[in-house]
Amino acid sequence: MQIAKNTVVSLHYEMLDSNNTVVDKTEEPISYLHGGYDGIFPLVEEALHDKKAGDKVDVLLTPDDAFGDYEAELVRAEPMDVFPDDVEMSIGMVFEADDPDTGDVLLFRVTDIADGKVMVDANHPLAGQTIRFIATVTDVKVASAEEISHGHAHGAHGHQH
Repeated sequence: MQIAKNTVVSLHYEMLDSNNTVVDKTEEPISYLHGGYDGIFPLVEEALHDKKAGDKVDVLLTPDDAFGDYEAELVRAEPMDVFPDDVEMSIGMVFEADDPDTGDVLLFRVTDIADGKVMVDANHPLAGQTIRFIATVTDVKVASAEEISHGHAHGAHGHQH
């Protein structure tokens, strides 16, 4: 079966940075609903269209196609005392916070702790980077009516309810 709109696609992938270092890869296949449901990068979805199980794609994604440009204004130094006392801060820790400028909820990552200050960064760790996405299709099946109405794949490698 070929990948087309309203098929559930299962695949293994590797993402590599500009130094060809693997930055992410699957241990188990992932599944997404094909056809513009935002379950995978649009350029990868385009490359996968009409492929079938066993086929491979290799797509170069610019920051605009992947995790966006790095935005310096999303890096902030916050006084340690604005964080709850019962939370032990550590580098790499991720937390949600409202952006006071936009009201959006952002995921901040702690990048440094020193001199009573906590450096936090709401950029995706791969923001500003060109990424190579290599995927091998493991399965293609017709999506159920429920998957189509929900806009995502269900089951072992998709969304769980």
